[in-house]
Amino acid sequence: MYHIKHNQDLHTIEIEDSKKEVYAKINLSEGASLLLLTLSGRQIIKDLYPLTYSNTYASSILFPFANRIKDGAYTFKGQNFLFEINQKEENNALHGLVYNKIFTLIDEKTTERSASVILQYEELKESIGFPYTFIIQLEYTLTNNGLSLGVSVKNTSTKAFPFTLGWHPYFDSSSLYDSTLEFESNKKLIIGDRNITTGIETIEPVSVFQIKDKQLDDCYVLDSNEIVFKTPDYELFIKSTSQENFLQMYTPPKANTIAIEPTTGVSDSFNNEIGLQILNPNESYRLSWSVQVNNK
Repeated sequence: MYHIKHNQDLHTIEIEDSKKEVYAKINLSEGASLLLLTLSGRQIIKDLYPLTYSNTYASSILFPFANRIKDGAYTFKGQNFLFEINQKEENNALHGLVYNKIFTLIDEKTTERSASVILQYEELKESIGFPYTFIIQLEYTLTNNGLSLGVSVKNTSTKAFPFTLGWHPYFDSSSLYDSTLEFESNKKLIIGDRNITTGIETIEPVSVFQIKDKQLDDCYVLDSNEIVFKTPDYELFIKSTSQENFLQMYTPPKANTIAIEPTTGVSDSFNNEIGLQILNPNESYRLSWSVQVNNK
């Protein structure tokens, strides 16, 4: 049986099964980000201490844009807009607007084999950089060997707005050097100064990517909606229901940890329009990312 525990003081939700083989901890006050995750008795998302959330954006939901907007500036329908610069060293807007918002629990459900929570943030105030209102809902569903993260965004304003979506989880490996990523791609983003996309290059087809000792901050255009992360101890399958699929890989300054970020767009998407979508008033956009673990 699954159980859901609420900690009002810490603004967290914990989900656990009675066998203690599945565990998830969600921080409602930091964008409903996933702090910890254990599936099939294997902890795959750990605390990144001494790195902080303000530097890692660990497991944050990236909306209305994934990655960066150069100088925070963009033009939409003939009007110029300016996001707040929250990455001072590069003078970019980084990772959207909901990563630090407080989410509210809307619904929860437990059964013998699964548990789910629906979390929501409603933006009622139009900002200078993004003068629109919206509702974003996250549904976390856990089973013994899997996690599903459903995302729904509704445009509650009277104007259409541009957007991309992303998820920023970091996964643990006992040896990142001996781990691989499997995905289908023959196109890689060209990343210029300040980690801003400047184009797309055609490359030799990738199927197995050897991580070794590479320092990564790279993005690929995916030809499928599945990514496989193979470590010495487990295999992780990440799938998306989106038709626009990009893979951002990043190795932080913490040993044997890698960010594997599925996104629907790329850095500076509001300007280069790679993966950019438009959501009309009263319309909703939905996708889900799923994670499945197989122990070796």
